Amino acid sequence: MIDQFALSQAVDLLFSSYTPWLWVIPGLLIGLVFGSIPGLQISMAMAVFLPVTFGMDFLQAMLFLTSIFTGGAYGGGVTAILMNIPGSSSSIATAFDGYPMAREGKHNEALGLGLAASVVGAFVGYLLLMLLIQPLAAFVLKIGPLEMVVVVLWGLTLIATLNDSRVSKGLLAGFFGLMLSQIGMSTTGVMRTSVGMPYLIDGLPVVPAMIGIFAASELLRLRGETYLVRDDAQRDISFGRILKGSGETFRYPGVLVRGSLLGAVIGAIPGVGSSVANLVSYGEAKRTSKTPERFGKGAPEGVVAAESANSSSEGGSMTALLALGIPGGAATAVLLAAFSFHNIIGGPSFIRNQTDIVYSIILGNIGQVVLLAVLGLLSLRLLGLVVRVPLSYLVPSVLAMCAWGGYGITGTIAGPLTVAGFAALGWLMRRHDYPVAATVIGLLLGKMMEGELVRTMQISRGNPLAYMLERPIALALFVVMLIVLVGVPVLRTLRKRRAARS
Repeated sequence: MIDQFALSQAVDLLFSSYTPWLWVIPGLLIGLVFGSIPGLQISMAMAVFLPVTFGMDFLQAMLFLTSIFTGGAYGGGVTAILMNIPGSSSSIATAFDGYPMAREGKHNEALGLGLAASVVGAFVGYLLLMLLIQPLAAFVLKIGPLEMVVVVLWGLTLIATLNDSRVSKGLLAGFFGLMLSQIGMSTTGVMRTSVGMPYLIDGLPVVPAMIGIFAASELLRLRGETYLVRDDAQRDISFGRILKGSGETFRYPGVLVRGSLLGAVIGAIPGVGSSVANLVSYGEAKRTSKTPERFGKGAPEGVVAAESANSSSEGGSMTALLALGIPGGAATAVLLAAFSFHNIIGGPSFIRNQTDIVYSIILGNIGQVVLLAVLGLLSLRLLGLVVRVPLSYLVPSVLAMCAWGGYGITGTIAGPLTVAGFAALGWLMRRHDYPVAATVIGLLLGKMMEGELVRTMQISRGNPLAYMLERPIALALFVVMLIVLVGVPVLRTLRKRRAARS
């Protein structure tokens, strides 16, 4: 399965000289910084530093850009834990339990959980990529719009589980998000509910909306409090407790392995990737947990599930790029631009003729994961100090960053206005016990679902059920989803009743 000769050549390319590694540590630090600042996307950082790679050789350029990718994936989780600000859509589920842990003074443990889960997830993702790159490439080629509909639908099912008091509130919040996702021009070119505003032609900007409803609304809710962490004695940053949290990650091997595998597989699907992977992994961790009521209130396994899937999806997203020359998202699109500049074309011929370079990129990314464990641990000392900043200083400064991030993404006043509008919406929803995460999931996945449904209807000529019978992968995914969503809960209920009778 692995070409031993090409692998030995790859090792020589990486370790015969220190040159390929010169830019890895700077790249990881850039990714950590961009990932932890609201509104700054990983793809944005990669695009900004893309011209720097023009003077590098191809392998060095790939290691630098992918190190930004690796560092940014974890940086977004840090702010999700400390301030309820997902650095990107791939960190949404990290905030569900990471932030409640931080509010209880367990920020050290939560950061350790996130770091260890990220390192393990990324390691598993790239290891699977090395072992299975050709079979995975064949799998990705068979993924069509119907298969993506099933995967996105799986992610949407998390909506019903995000409110412990009343499922109806979670569903209502989720459907509201789905309605918001329909603003703007449809996939078929129909203009909907733009109320004559040119800013809404492309729909609501998702990242500013996410910043507003998660971060800004939470900061508004914190008015009157002094610090993020309520207990004075819990505000210290402790390496010992961070390491303890890292070790606690391995108390949940099932969650860790399942999240890593889900992230790697879903991440390989172009256009879906980590945005869905972390949600599906979190939802499965909650459904299979013996104490699902703890989720959303500071369950460590929730952080493990989200971060392992988020990071392992990196390896999955590289599958389509290396094996097919297809970018799976914005970050891999920047990598494709670097490919083009160096006159490299990804695809089967690239794997066949330059296998040593492919292995070098994958091994280099595995090396980045090891360095991330060290740099991440060292950077947490600085990043974690946010819990010691009085809210009277923190709230206005972060709100200003949120507004600036919204403007930076859209380039117009629509960005800050979206942040402000969704901040007010989020504050109202939290006040009346509606899960804001359900609305974000609906907004994030609604447009994606619509596009894939339209394409499915066109291909199937209006008969998607008959078409599914011709698509074994879609049928298998759908059956597995039904078993997980319906069959497993029913079996558990029957077992509990039998146990109660006996």
